[in-house]
Formats: sequence, structure tokens, C-alpha cells
Amino acid sequence: MLLSCTTIPKGITAIHPFNKNNYSGKWYEIARLDFKFERNLNNTTAEYSINTNGTIKVVNKGYNTKTNKWESATGKAKFARGENVAMLKVSFFGPFYSGYNVIAIDKDYKYALIAGKNLKYLWFLSRETTLPEEVKKNYLEIAQSFGYKTNALVWVSHDK
Repeated sequence: MLLSCTTIPKGITAIHPFNKNNYSGKWYEIARLDFKFERNLNNTTAEYSINTNGTIKVVNKGYNTKTNKWESATGKAKFARGENVAMLKVSFFGPFYSGYNVIAIDKDYKYALIAGKNLKYLWFLSRETTLPEEVKKNYLEIAQSFGYKTNALVWVSHDK
């Protein structure tokens, strides 16, 4: 299968082995590099569930601080290199896919660091609305070591 775009930045490796069942469920976005589809959003979450065909249903939700309304988007993800490698392609807009790569995760699947297709996309996720300071520090160090501009991270509020 020919991939239409690179799904992970050069030099970064996705988690392997990966367990999609453990990853399923609700995640809170703790921080992100901002981009147009999430601009002005706080209280952002992502919920993952496994479809019968093996793809993953993705439901992103956030509160728009400019319009004072909740927004949501539903998409799908599929594995780029097999289900035991945390390298996925996610689509919210028809045939267009973008990289979604779990590059760090704890053994209990409570905290995750996600890289997009290039160094413009990065997310810190947690099963709770906060991230322990030691995990935050570790993820910042990992991201910086790959060249991410962590001083540009948007730290998400969860107050609704």
C-alpha cells in the first residue's frame, strides 16, 4: 500500500508493541501545538473506540472560547504499519489522512505523548484532567529532543 504522506517525523519511532484495546476510551488533552482545527478550544477530549472492521472511531470534543459553544468532530483512524505499532493515520475529512503516532506512553496507558506527521503537531494526553509533574517534565524533554518547539505549547484548561 502506498502512503500518500509521511505519517511520522524523521527520527521519531512510534511505540511498539502497542495495545489498541488499552488505548481505547477517553483521553483529556493537556497540551498541544495549536493549529486551525483546535484554535480557541479548551476542555478538549478525544475518545477512541474500536470499529467492527478494526479501524478506530475518533471523537474529538472541545469548548470554543470565542463562540461559547461545544464543538465536536468524528473521524476514523487506521494503522499504518500493523496493529501492534502505534503509528496511525487519522481522517476527519473524507479521503485525507494525517499522521497520529504514540511516541511515549506509560505501562498503564494513563499518559501519552502524540506526534503528528511533522514537528508542527504534538499532543500531551492524560486519562485525567491533569498530568503529573514528572510525566510532564519527561514528555517535554522527549519532545525537545526531537526538535519540537515546546515553548509554543498551548496548555489546555479543563473547567467545564
